[in-house]
Amino acid sequence: MRVVGAAGGSGGDTELTRPHCRPRHPGARTMLPLLLLLLVPARGQDPKLYTPALSNLALGGLTTASTFVLDQPRCVFPDSLSDAVIWLVVAADPQGVLSFNNTLEPGSPTSAYQLFPGSTSAYMTLNTTLLNYPCPKADGEIAVLRVGSETSCQRDNTRPTCNGPLPGPGPYRVKFVAWDNSGPVAETKWSEPIPLRTATPWNNNPRADRGHSAAMIALTSVLTILFAALLAGLVAMLVCWGSDTCGVSSTFSKPEAVTVQRYNTHHVYDHPPARL
Repeated sequence: MRVVGAAGGSGGDTELTRPHCRPRHPGARTMLPLLLLLLVPARGQDPKLYTPALSNLALGGLTTASTFVLDQPRCVFPDSLSDAVIWLVVAADPQGVLSFNNTLEPGSPTSAYQLFPGSTSAYMTLNTTLLNYPCPKADGEIAVLRVGSETSCQRDNTRPTCNGPLPGPGPYRVKFVAWDNSGPVAETKWSEPIPLRTATPWNNNPRADRGHSAAMIALTSVLTILFAALLAGLVAMLVCWGSDTCGVSSTFSKPEAVTVQRYNTHHVYDHPPARL
């Protein structure tokens, strides 16, 4: 420790300083909590800010005539909702979005899948706990949900929360809602409209496809005619070989029948052998 005189040369005031001691940066106290937050995995965002969407993975059948694939809501709901059940709401757009009542208990008879979309325009399905949506997602993990993949419960009225095939091309909109014993406690935004695939009529094919089909038909017709001509020539050749009407050379003609008459020789006798 050393004594440093105050400014002005008076020795009355002194300042005590420690050797090798530097003043602390003003922002050091605020940076430390931020660093600690980076080290602790968090669930990311408020559910009200999350919008469900189709998966951006290169998957086959991302949308089909009766199903579509969503990203799982990872790092969306806070850990404080670990005892809640996360439900997926599927609604017909737009009437299901406008009439959806988030206080209606999941699986109630009036909002069963089997009544969708006739008597109800929205239903809840794919219920699970936050444990099945761990955060963060492991590298290489495919975290998706296929909506409409269950066929066994499609007509089972005892399964009102069935994840059954979607009944038409849509479009549909979805959202996630967290329920506990007291009711809904958190929910996400509605997704953008999700249309499904529809079969394309044969007469709606592009012009290029029609031209390609016409060329194939012409080529097939030409090949059929050539094959028929070749077959006719082969049959004619076989007929000519089997008859004399085509002027076939004698080499290939039938041999004429030869009649051999038998003669008896007269006055011809066997002579005894000459004696020596």
